[in-house]
Amino acid sequence: MRAFLFLFAIAITLGGCSSVKRNQQFIASGNYDQAIQLAVKKLQKGKDAEKFQEHIVLLEEAYRKAVSEDLRRIGFLQKSNEPNASRQLYHLYVNLEERQLSIRPLLPLYSTILDRNAVFKFADYSDEIIAAKARYVNDLYAEALRLKNRNQTDAFRQAYYLFCDVAELQPNYKDVENQLQETRFAGTTFVLVRLTNQSGQIIPVRLERELLDFNTYGLDDFWTEYHSNREQGIRYDLGIDLLFRDIAISPERISEKEFIREKQVKDGWRYKKDRRGNYILDAKGNKIKEDTYITVTARVIYTQQEKAVRVGGDVLYRDLQRNQNRDRHPLATEFIFENTFATFRGDERALTDEDLEFIENRAIPFPSNAQMVLDAGAELKNQLKHILNDSPALP
Repeated sequence: MRAFLFLFAIAITLGGCSSVKRNQQFIASGNYDQAIQLAVKKLQKGKDAEKFQEHIVLLEEAYRKAVSEDLRRIGFLQKSNEPNASRQLYHLYVNLEERQLSIRPLLPLYSTILDRNAVFKFADYSDEIIAAKARYVNDLYAEALRLKNRNQTDAFRQAYYLFCDVAELQPNYKDVENQLQETRFAGTTFVLVRLTNQSGQIIPVRLERELLDFNTYGLDDFWTEYHSNREQGIRYDLGIDLLFRDIAISPERISEKEFIREKQVKDGWRYKKDRRGNYILDAKGNKIKEDTYITVTARVIYTQQEKAVRVGGDVLYRDLQRNQNRDRHPLATEFIFENTFATFRGDERALTDEDLEFIENRAIPFPSNAQMVLDAGAELKNQLKHILNDSPALP
């Protein structure tokens, strides 16, 4: 029992040493906040536990060094003209405050190693945070305006995200909501889509509506908007034409195949006799029975209904400002309607399992040409989705 307790104590000590060693490495490499996070995590489990005592000492050291480094960096930024200084100052002050907040719930922390409470110098950074935040928001807004005034698509998009940062830090700052709407609109590429039918066949209105409803394709593109009708006040840079060149529909076909089925089936029984006509008896003197079989036949007629549609065309990308074609992708699919059923004459016992399955089927009306084209539309939409996702022609 003593040996077990001794080994258990060693295991605990080694486990504690492992986290202590990691913390020492964090401090030695200047990763003070990682050291603080690890120590806080350990002490939250039991700040009075003996195995966590070294973490109290390390937490005090890491906190002191982290605060000293942040204050030194703040002093430098306040004197320099370093780019993004306001951003760095704001986050440094926020870090100083959050670091204090993570430690305060653990206080007091008594260290048996130091024989005193650990010392953490806290300060009120609220004024500094408010002032740094104000400068940071002002700089973000000014940079966003500068980008917006470049009047370029990429710059509008960059400006939008900066205005998002402004709105997140300080909602209702100046006219930031209007700026968000303006840069979002200016940075969006509007695509005009249309369907052109040169096949000579009628395309169902429902299919045309579904093909042009780009919201159903699951396109994850924040900066692209698709319109099937022109809207006033919108500049369309790109056009996508769904060009149907060929819609071929086969005639309705019915074909038949006839098969003769023949099978030996059990028909009853009789007493077994020998060659002389005498009954054969078993060991108890009883007559032995044997099964009798007959040959049954049936005529099976398989009927197959078939109709097919083949749709061919292109997805054409056009530069609407220059009135030039940019890219072309083939679009083609085929849909086949098939129905097979069977009828028979004769003895049903002669039929196979497959025959019995198809006998349950019945003839059904052929779909109309419009329905055939509509049924092919599911695969057309799938192909179009892949083309839209993979095409380098989209911005």
